[in-house]
Amino acid sequence: MEKTLILLKPDCVEKRSMGEVISRFEKAGFTLVASKILSLTPALLREHYAHVADKPFYPEIEAFMGSRPVMALVLAGDGVIDRVRLLLGPTDSTQAAAGTIRGDMGQDKMRNMVHASDSAENAEAEIKRFFQASELVS
Repeated sequence: MEKTLILLKPDCVEKRSMGEVISRFEKAGFTLVASKILSLTPALLREHYAHVADKPFYPEIEAFMGSRPVMALVLAGDGVIDRVRLLLGPTDSTQAAAGTIRGDMGQDKMRNMVHASDSAENAEAEIKRFFQASELVS
């Protein structure tokens, strides 16, 4: 069974939309195998966003993602990585279709409610970054 990391971003927390987003994941047939609320430190954010940490826009990402707690989830299911990404819609919420999470609730490219792993390799690394193995239930 494939697993993916989900971060319900600060805008999702601020809008009190966590329950609705989780409900959409559950209705799609995914199994929630881990969850916790945490504040993201600058060091953790630099590690998570290492692929863009040297870009001029990175400070804005760090400020936004560190602005309030997030909810980290691990979802499991057949083809969960690709299926979650379809359910979310494109990263830029202004380009996301109605009926997708980002299309219905997102604001723009950064304030798009949810981060989701984009590959099996990244999912494995991201899950390990945010969760200890003992925190996942099967």
